[in-house]
Amino acid sequence: MQRSSRKRPRLAPGIAGILLAAGAGSGLAEEAGEDVEGQLAAQIRQIERLQRELDAQRDALDELRRTMRLEARGRGNAPAQAGSGQTETVQAPAPASAAARAAAGVGPIAQAGDEVQPVGQAPAAPERPPEVAPLFEQPGVLTAPGTTIFEPSLQYQYSSSDKIALVGYTVIPAILIGLIDVRNVKSNSFTGTLAFRRGITNRFELEARVPYVYRWDDVRAREIADPERVQNVFFKEDANGIGDVELIGRYQLNDGGGDSPYYIASLRFKTRTGKDPFEVATSVSVENARTGNVNELPTGSGFYSLTPGLTVLIPSDPAVFFGGISYQYSFKRNGVTPNLVNVDDPENYTYDEIQPGGVFGFNFGMGLALNERSSFSIGYDHLSVAKTDATFRYDGSKAEGVRVQLGSLLLGFSHRLNDKRTLNLSVGVGVTRDTPDLQLTLRVPITL
Repeated sequence: MQRSSRKRPRLAPGIAGILLAAGAGSGLAEEAGEDVEGQLAAQIRQIERLQRELDAQRDALDELRRTMRLEARGRGNAPAQAGSGQTETVQAPAPASAAARAAAGVGPIAQAGDEVQPVGQAPAAPERPPEVAPLFEQPGVLTAPGTTIFEPSLQYQYSSSDKIALVGYTVIPAILIGLIDVRNVKSNSFTGTLAFRRGITNRFELEARVPYVYRWDDVRAREIADPERVQNVFFKEDANGIGDVELIGRYQLNDGGGDSPYYIASLRFKTRTGKDPFEVATSVSVENARTGNVNELPTGSGFYSLTPGLTVLIPSDPAVFFGGISYQYSFKRNGVTPNLVNVDDPENYTYDEIQPGGVFGFNFGMGLALNERSSFSIGYDHLSVAKTDATFRYDGSKAEGVRVQLGSLLLGFSHRLNDKRTLNLSVGVGVTRDTPDLQLTLRVPITL
């Protein structure tokens, strides 16, 4: 009985300790549970924020990839002329958070304690229109500000025509007494042009064009109504010299971008530095097969002119549609006397005033990127030339004329050789009688 009474005091402290330890553990567990729940909620909120950032960054990357594809097609289409030779670089915006860096593959995933930064905005649509293989004289893309483009070009034209000249008088309708001159003319010309373009601002550029012309006509003639002349006569007419120098200004009217069209206005001023048709010597003798021929061909038009125009480019991935309208106004000349040979009184042929008819033009086409360096274009160009108004000084009579329609189907190819040089080749085929049968143009724009 005494041993039992001695052991009870020894058990009491152990039980008390266990009870105290159990109570303390319960309190610690409750505190630990509250901490875990708080941390879990914080982690969930952090994950939700990171998920939103990832979604936003994916949208930004998708937009960046689309923009870079458009830019790659533009660079592959070769600078223009639309061959301007310049290229543009698109930079991706830096990710603004750890989650964005992880999505872009440039950094680790953010930890719970990392500070969350706002996500950068998606890249804006390019302010400059896409480049296409050039078909017409005006380029589709303006030169970058502060950049100079030197563009040598060579154009070959070929055309053939049949001419019939009637010299005589009629006694009754449909019966001619006199000479019927029938000719077959093959015309060839090479025009080498040096063009300089300078970007003034991001939307405005100036261009100067200096052409040099070499042309020749092979003529076969025969007077079929003259029994004494039954043999064909062959002769050649040629000329070479500077052509009409041109000055052009272009301005982009709007921002465009995305699927919105770009509008580019232009104004062209053409001088008359080339030898005009009134300066070349022209024979009017009817005694031989060379009736009405010129001893030298002109290299210029003989008139100053202004040509305002508007070009429209519509991006539609993967193609670019383009078109334009223009109107050429030529300034009239007074007191013009042609250089006539074998004429007793040349003043009788003096024009009191002469003004070429206005030329209304339109064109349209489509450009398609083949890869990052090459592109292909197809288009149609049309000019409607009004008749010329001319009044003779001698008797006040007016020269008669007709409206002429000139239509050409064009194919173009462009290949970017490197960051500085591009090769552009276009082929034109005449679809109306008065248009040259064939037109080949080679351009090599070089960024200086």
